Amino acid sequence: MAEITKKAPSVLVVDDDESIRVLLKKQMQADGYTVSTMDNGRDAITAAVEAPPDVVLLDALMPATSGFEVAEVLKSTEATRNVPIIMVTALDDPESKLRALKVGVQEFLTKPVDRNEVSLRVRNMLMLKEYSNFLVDQNRILEQRVEERSREVVNSYRETIATMTRAASYKDEATGAHVQRISYYTEALAIALGMNAAFCETIRYASPMHDIGKIAIPDAILLKTGPLNEQEWTVMKSHTTLGAQLLGSGSSPYLQMGAEIALNHHERWDGGGYPARLKGQLIPFSARIMNICDQYDALRSVRSYKKSLSHETAVEILTVGDGRTMPAHFDPDILEAFKRCAKAFCDIFETVTS
Repeated sequence: MAEITKKAPSVLVVDDDESIRVLLKKQMQADGYTVSTMDNGRDAITAAVEAPPDVVLLDALMPATSGFEVAEVLKSTEATRNVPIIMVTALDDPESKLRALKVGVQEFLTKPVDRNEVSLRVRNMLMLKEYSNFLVDQNRILEQRVEERSREVVNSYRETIATMTRAASYKDEATGAHVQRISYYTEALAIALGMNAAFCETIRYASPMHDIGKIAIPDAILLKTGPLNEQEWTVMKSHTTLGAQLLGSGSSPYLQMGAEIALNHHERWDGGGYPARLKGQLIPFSARIMNICDQYDALRSVRSYKKSLSHETAVEILTVGDGRTMPAHFDPDILEAFKRCAKAFCDIFETVTS
């Protein structure tokens, strides 16, 4: 990764408002980045494909070619599909945010933007792109060897995943035991749901990466003992999209499912979750499994702001509800499967402690 950081990262600013372009260019240059600007979507696409930037700051509402159209083209083009996009726009309605996510935008900032927040989001995107580039290189090397040493390649992938997962857990109060237990919970629940062996094995190795986006969350927010304010909570919730960005560049089934889980494991069956407020079967199946497993372990675990709950209390909260957590948050079929294998969850929690 050292080679990636030798030259200043490049930022492409795309906005039809000259004052916004000048403002963002000066700020990005002050942050140490190389900056180019475009005042329309068509030229931005050409420039990005010819010389892919490290990050794009993209306006949504532009004449002729909108920012949504630009993002869709960039994400469907080989040269630019891994370039992170931060949409900077006057739009702030849920429909626009969901549309942005669907075309591949990683971050969504509403004008007028806070200068510190822009710098933070760009820094986070650059950090994730660095990790993503590392994974792409690893994937390319491993694919070259797959025919002759397939089992060794799979083991190497698993070791890489385990190392990255441990790195993420060092920044969080959740321990390594938490991510180990998650892998066992999700596998047990997938088996109870009658999933095939390939799915069960994949979710076992993919699910521990659910919170890997927290690598890019500032410690002041991640480790804060008191309640988060609205802006801090917005940054904290971004670990879902950040994790998906980090893992989404890989072609391994582990990384593909890991990205799916990272993005969607806080979505709720009733549509009350985040980041996209997906509802019902629009939520990927793997993320629906992950959601209840994560909730169970969180209820059982000690945190700076709560005590550990008993197995019986945790099961009652998940199946009956306590006002904050309700059965309507979970896929009914998965909730029923959880009831059938709740004893296995208890055994996993009490056995896997380090």
